[in-house]
Amino acid sequence: MEKIETNISRVGGYTGRRMARDRLFKHVMTFGGLSVIIAISAIFFYLASVVVPIFMPAQMGDLQQVNIPKDALESSVHLTSEEQAEIGVRMTDRGSVTFFDLRDGRVMAEEKVALPEGVDIASFAAGDPSQQVVAYGLSDGRMLVLEQDFKVTFQVDPDDHEKDIRTITPTIAYPVGNEPLGIDETGQALKRLTVQHSGESTTAVAQTADGRLVLAAFESRSNMITGEVTTERFGIELPPVEGEVSQLLLEVKQRDLYVVHGGRFVSHYDVMNKQAPRLLQTVALVPEGETITAATILSGGFSLIIGTDQGKVSQWFQVRGDDNVNHLTHIRSFKPMAGRVTMITPEHFRKGFLAGDDKGNVGLYYATSNRLILKRSTGSEPVRVVGFAPRANAVLVESAGNAIQTARVENDYPEISFSSLWQKVWYESYPEPEYNWQSSAATSDFEPKFSVAPLTFGTLKAAFYAMLVAIPLAVLGAIFAAYFMSPRMRSVVKPSIEIMEALPTVILGFLAGLWLAPWVDNNLAGTLMAIFLLPFSFVITAYVWHLLPQRLTAGIGSGWEAALLVPVILVVIYLAIQLGHPIEAAFFGGNMPHWLTNELGITYEQRNSLVVGIAMGFAVIPTIFSIAEDAVFSVPKHLTSGSLALGATPWQTLFFVVLLTASPGIFSAIMVGMGRAVGETMIVLMATGNTAVMDLSIFTGFRTLSANIGVEMPEAAVGTTHYRLLFFSALVLFVFTFVVNTVAELVRHRLREKYSSL
Repeated sequence: MEKIETNISRVGGYTGRRMARDRLFKHVMTFGGLSVIIAISAIFFYLASVVVPIFMPAQMGDLQQVNIPKDALESSVHLTSEEQAEIGVRMTDRGSVTFFDLRDGRVMAEEKVALPEGVDIASFAAGDPSQQVVAYGLSDGRMLVLEQDFKVTFQVDPDDHEKDIRTITPTIAYPVGNEPLGIDETGQALKRLTVQHSGESTTAVAQTADGRLVLAAFESRSNMITGEVTTERFGIELPPVEGEVSQLLLEVKQRDLYVVHGGRFVSHYDVMNKQAPRLLQTVALVPEGETITAATILSGGFSLIIGTDQGKVSQWFQVRGDDNVNHLTHIRSFKPMAGRVTMITPEHFRKGFLAGDDKGNVGLYYATSNRLILKRSTGSEPVRVVGFAPRANAVLVESAGNAIQTARVENDYPEISFSSLWQKVWYESYPEPEYNWQSSAATSDFEPKFSVAPLTFGTLKAAFYAMLVAIPLAVLGAIFAAYFMSPRMRSVVKPSIEIMEALPTVILGFLAGLWLAPWVDNNLAGTLMAIFLLPFSFVITAYVWHLLPQRLTAGIGSGWEAALLVPVILVVIYLAIQLGHPIEAAFFGGNMPHWLTNELGITYEQRNSLVVGIAMGFAVIPTIFSIAEDAVFSVPKHLTSGSLALGATPWQTLFFVVLLTASPGIFSAIMVGMGRAVGETMIVLMATGNTAVMDLSIFTGFRTLSANIGVEMPEAAVGTTHYRLLFFSALVLFVFTFVVNTVAELVRHRLREKYSSL
């Protein structure tokens, strides 16, 4: 009796410890599962926190009126500020230049331009904002060029010797000298004027009082020994245009001149050769009954922005046509203003611009993203002058009531919109709209191209070709290994394939980029023949095996037949490669890649999708094979035995019992493999040309989201549009894999429920 009680006590103690361990592991597993969910959620919210700012709307503070002393007889012709948007600059039609504090309107300095005695101002022109050069056209046919200058000095703070006090001293400077430059040799007043100055080159075009168009170019040269500066002038009269000239526009590189005339026409002159300018074309930019009321050239000098009396705003630039000649082409129309457009001013360094209308509204636009970013009302008076701070973080507006208003602007990511990310965009100097990712360039007038569509396409393209290689080999191999292969052979094959999964993908990428890609390039015909012939060789080998006498096949144990395919595969590949070169010589001019490009117009790149498909396929095969093989092998034996006992053949049992039961596992294997292919970085980084193109061809490369992040993240400045879009790429990958895996899990559950009754 005591012995029984002792045993019961021991059993009870063991049961209690087991229950305690069960509870412990239950809590540990719950904690682990929750930790995974929390970690994934944290990754998502971190990525989202970096990405969200680029989609937030731009902000403009309230327009604050700045009261500065004004002469009632003078009107503003130009408004701008220094780089820090602390000091505003106002230039008038009488040659007064006023520097004032943008916060309270306090006048900090006031100067008069150095006009010759007895000469009046007849016109005004502002050059490209990035150069900060302006010019006054004079009544005697000359032009005075000046620029704003801000001298910054630092002094030690007497109250705190560890701090410096910054002092900005504004003034005007004369980059080509105090003496006016002669534009019209006949001395006619310059009625209209446009000017550009860069380094030692200055070009101006003016309409004189008698209606002539005159071009004058000045080249300054400095004597390296004496320091003497000499200026050489080239002057010529341009072919006339019909109708009244309303505006002259010379782009910053001093090569193209646009003359707005006749209310709706623009004439384009090539003035690169200052001694022989040419009228290239005259284009009607608006229909009859509509009038061009304002125009400007965007930063970089490529695009014309046109505003009309009906409030319409549009962008135009030169596009090379089928005749190999540039034509001024309408690119896009923007959301219109409420009234007649009275003024358009471009940003200093980006493709944005500010437009004002006769109803007192100002609109901030961005060309690349085709957006009206924000709109504000300055009152009921027509807007006369608008200006940007150099960093586009402040605007200055003057209406017909002579009231200057300023406002701070937060517009850090104007390039981003749904259309610029996912749709075709017509970029400057491109012949047509297209998808493009080009985040940097060598010139400052570069138009960033941030289309993630080609990157997403490249990611899916890489996964498609990798799965095209991996799924047949991995799934069919898994089925054979689990169902037909002998146990001894399976014990060798399965671990060998699974060991392949441990091979670093950087090694596969290295081999694919430096060995496989050149090898395929040199043996393209043989490679394609091998890919085409291998499936047929399997079928033919199986048929021949079936015809062989039993006395020859009896010596091969059941489940070892696949080993016989190894020499067949090697022989077929060898023969295909050996036959490839004679076939290339006979039918493809000895060079199949060259023939594809020149004869069929199919672009061929050495590092292409074929190479990536083979390399990534081998990287993904172990993952799919291992999971699928376990799923097939785990099908209960009583199901297969029962099927065979009922008279079904092994193949019928495979198709109608084994595969249906294992389908959830096989589907999961394919989805896991696809996730691996989508997120792969090193192979696509090393084995493709990393060109962001939208082309499904197997002979071209691509750029994937993951590879793009790996390449460009070290170069991206923190907080910039480029930096945040790389995080957006990571977020797209995250969401894509999450959605695919979720759908895959739902499908797997449905398959399990459907076939669980087998």
